[in-house]
Amino acid sequence: MTIERQQTATRMSKVVLHNNTAYLCGQVAEDRSAGIAEQTRTMLKKVDDLLLSVGSSSEKILSATLYLKDMAHFAEMNSVWDSWMPEGYAPARACVEASMASPELLVEISVIAATD
Repeated sequence: MTIERQQTATRMSKVVLHNNTAYLCGQVAEDRSAGIAEQTRTMLKKVDDLLLSVGSSSEKILSATLYLKDMAHFAEMNSVWDSWMPEGYAPARACVEASMASPELLVEISVIAATD
């Protein structure tokens, strides 16, 4: 059994690879002062970059868990998600309201994806 950890720090790795599957740590926005749409866009860009770095893509996402600070942002976040996710490739997905690690964060995502 081979487990590969990438971009590892004391508390977590940004990516863990095992059995042609990539597990991404929670991703948040670049600009924490931005609104929900921009936070969602930059968060998903980070997901794209990490997936690309391990030979994967949004078309190979198996599961996504989204955490929203307030479910009032659900529709606007989904609008960005829907324009990002290629049609026909929707993963298993959950979205929950959650207290965030930093008060300015509005959304976070955790992703599991297949790799080549």
